[in-house]
Amino acid sequence: LVIKGLEVTSPYGNTLYHRENVTVGQFAFTTTEAGNYLACFWKDSGDKGVGASVNLDWKIGIAAKDWDSVARKEKIEGVELELKKLEAATRAIHNNLLYLKAREAEMREVSERTNARVAWFSIMSLGVCIAVSALQLWHLKRFFQKKKLI
Repeated sequence: LVIKGLEVTSPYGNTLYHRENVTVGQFAFTTTEAGNYLACFWKDSGDKGVGASVNLDWKIGIAAKDWDSVARKEKIEGVELELKKLEAATRAIHNNLLYLKAREAEMREVSERTNARVAWFSIMSLGVCIAVSALQLWHLKRFFQKKKLI
């Protein structure tokens, strides 16, 4: 069965990969745009009743690196290659932790600002309630004095 088309689109709508009449294959892309990527597969509408099977192995980050080409290019093998993989994994984990630390600091700051705003809103609400209560008492006192009930 031939898949009529395949397209991968970035979060901003840029087409990263487009191919038609695909039976088998693999591809990779590197991008700087963060977000959700869309992979779209379609087949010819004349193939009604015919099933299609698509197997995806979507890898990101360090898992997507082609270690065989790295080994050939740097002429390393065995333990040295495994050490390179571990070094890359450690670097990826470290970068991820730094990212999470920055996000946590940003979220803490947003939370503290929101907390301060809520506190001020509560104080203002209490002030408005007290002012309205005082105005109601003043108005009722005046009303009953005019009616000569007080």
